[in-house]
Amino acid sequence: MNLRGRLVIAFAAVGGGAAIIVGVLSYQTASQRVWNELDRTLLTSASEVSTGATQVLAPNELTRGPQDNDHDEAQPMAAQAVAPDGAVRHLGGRPIAFPVRPADRALASAAGGQDYADTTVGPDDYRVVTVALGGGRGALQLGIDVDETRHVLNDLAARITMVSAAVLVAAALLGWLIARQITRRLVRLMRVTEEVSAGGRFDIGVPPGGRDEVGRLATSFDAMLARLADARADQERLVQDAAHELRTPLTSLRTNASVLRRFDELAPDARRRLLADVDGETRELTHLVAELVDLATHEYDHEEAGPVALAEVAERAAARVRRRSGRPVLVDADATTVSGRPKGLERAVSNLLENAVKFDAGTGPVEVRVHAGRVTVLDRGPGIPEEDRARVFDRFHRAADARSLPGSGLGLAIVRDIALSHGGTVFAGPRDGGGAEVGFTVGDLLPDSHRGHAGG
Repeated sequence: MNLRGRLVIAFAAVGGGAAIIVGVLSYQTASQRVWNELDRTLLTSASEVSTGATQVLAPNELTRGPQDNDHDEAQPMAAQAVAPDGAVRHLGGRPIAFPVRPADRALASAAGGQDYADTTVGPDDYRVVTVALGGGRGALQLGIDVDETRHVLNDLAARITMVSAAVLVAAALLGWLIARQITRRLVRLMRVTEEVSAGGRFDIGVPPGGRDEVGRLATSFDAMLARLADARADQERLVQDAAHELRTPLTSLRTNASVLRRFDELAPDARRRLLADVDGETRELTHLVAELVDLATHEYDHEEAGPVALAEVAERAAARVRRRSGRPVLVDADATTVSGRPKGLERAVSNLLENAVKFDAGTGPVEVRVHAGRVTVLDRGPGIPEEDRARVFDRFHRAADARSLPGSGLGLAIVRDIALSHGGTVFAGPRDGGGAEVGFTVGDLLPDSHRGHAGG
């Protein structure tokens, strides 16, 4: 059963159940009040008859119904006296005799009290009250035909049943309308998900759904599809760019492999150059593959975030670059603490430093400055042409004068991804006096005092 059918059944069950409960309670209350009122009427009438006022037993034509032909129907009551020995004397009303129970004979001998009983005489049912007269006078029995009362109560029960059934139908209809309104948007969303699942398309628009939970679900699903579409586009671009970038080292390796078949024919100098070329191409290819894996899987985003001192991150990255390159790296950092992933941030600073060392062919120091969540790496290289500054962080982008240098063209793209994942941005520009300034910012700064710190 679908959700709409379940909602209809739920609405009908709740509405019908409420109507039935109210109807049963209403009937019980009405029935109880009718019988209590009937008992009070009997007791009052018995009191009047016991004083000799027997006119209440006289036929009343106003009570005759249009279907009543019997004169007795005009008077529904009958009265009789019960002697202490159980003898019965008719006092008026319908010419019938009520059966005398042992309890009635006990009341006839008692000084006071009354008792109610239901009895059947002929085709009719009666409600009978027996009242002790006291003083050896016996008891008085007064009964009233309750067929009409039961007919009224049965009619009331039938009306309540009809109303309950009507409420049940109305609840089911209302439930269907509400369920249709609720599930209509869910059905549209389900069709979109089925279309996405069947065709693998992420460019399908999700219709807006309002401000309730279903609307928020539709909005979230639309945003998820947009992100999936962007992710697929990024993956396709990454694959295309990777295929393009891998073609060059693979072509070179294939050429060198062909030359290696004639290795014995080469001069010693040619052999050394060939092996160095193969070794260099292999390292470049390994580095490129590693960068591609990191960029595709975002390994640097899997670390749990926490408080990170940027000065410590800069110091570790600087120490690694000093060890690898032999170049001096100066660190000028305050005590900025951010919420982030330390390994990812260290990877970003290391990529900036390695990029600076690669382009700065001199022997002077490379600088790292950390201030208020802003990390800047400064070098004295040729700088970045103005037309390349907007694209320097793109995947595989390499300026014309840098294509002869080693590198994958992915280092700064990884820096950008790490900065964006930390709520920051990237920037690149010229350094005063020549060179370049390249860096990133971190958005989530933690309260801290910015103490000066320097290292070299």
